[in-house]
Amino acid sequence: MENKRRGILERLNAGEVVVGDGGYVMQLERRGYVKAGHWTPEAAVEHPEAVRQLHREFLRAGANVLQTFTFYCSEDKLEISGNVTNITGAQINEAACDLAREVANEGDALVAGGVSQTPCYVTSHSETEVKAIFKKQMDDFLKKDIDFFIVEYFEHVEEAVWAVEVLKTSGKPVGATLCISPQGDMHGVPPGECAVRLVRAGADIVGINCHLDPLTCIRTVKLMKAGLENAGLKAHLMIQPLGFHTPECNHTGYLSLPEFPFALETRSMTRWDIHQYAREAYNAGIRYIGGCCGFEPYHIRAIAEEVAAERGFLPPASEKHGLWGAALEMHTKPWVRARSRRDYWENLLPASGRPKCPSMAIPADE
Repeated sequence: MENKRRGILERLNAGEVVVGDGGYVMQLERRGYVKAGHWTPEAAVEHPEAVRQLHREFLRAGANVLQTFTFYCSEDKLEISGNVTNITGAQINEAACDLAREVANEGDALVAGGVSQTPCYVTSHSETEVKAIFKKQMDDFLKKDIDFFIVEYFEHVEEAVWAVEVLKTSGKPVGATLCISPQGDMHGVPPGECAVRLVRAGADIVGINCHLDPLTCIRTVKLMKAGLENAGLKAHLMIQPLGFHTPECNHTGYLSLPEFPFALETRSMTRWDIHQYAREAYNAGIRYIGGCCGFEPYHIRAIAEEVAAERGFLPPASEKHGLWGAALEMHTKPWVRARSRRDYWENLLPASGRPKCPSMAIPADE
């Protein structure tokens, strides 16, 4: 219980590995609770049981943090979407906080209130208007006493800085992740400079989420880390990438791939890919390691299993999983039993089963 009371910065300052949760929006779309296109989170009110269940699966898989299901929950986004006509953003925010807290209290997890980029930034570019949107969301979260904030999924560092500046007035820790490539944000600001601006705005944790695959995102976080070091600044590093392979490494990520959003399955990461990701993230000095779109509970379990030695324990979901395929030793087929070893899975080159499909695509933004 004492460990549960410690905040995100206390854990990170102690050198602990914090395992984040996975993707909610895409997972709930596949389960029939989110409408693709606008990706708004009204399911927190309309179908709380679905959101609660996904929270619970991520917790069981080993997540130390449960994010509120509040992606794209600014009033301007909800109005544009047309999906929500009788539910307010405040109602969604408050319901999402209650769900995350209910499940977090079932284990050793913190609740992070999440805010994301707004249509208002693109249409008006008004700092006053955009900050007012973030202030309204912040007030909703503070009513529910979330543990810390995450500024996530921002393509423009300027808007992310505005969000950090608002959320820091709460007195709560703030993490900030951009959905950018190694080339920088949509205005061409390099990752290192992005990190510097976020930390100077007050961010305690900085990193990358969404848009590109894990190893690409690690490259970008390394650039952010170098930028901070060159500026003489310090911050904790976090990463929550896509659960899909995006070797094209294009500037706007998977949004520009022809498979987005309904044919991404063949790009899905395996649990063994995630083991590699978690280890490389750890070796890069990143201590908050989670996932975004495409990350399912078994991916989060793979992170937790890879860093089990550093954390000192395995997650509850590992009770039903033989490490590196060990449970296959009981299989009746000898060729399957032969796969119950780490080197088999680490060296496997999975086939797609689609002979006429290319290994890569031409992104629309190229």
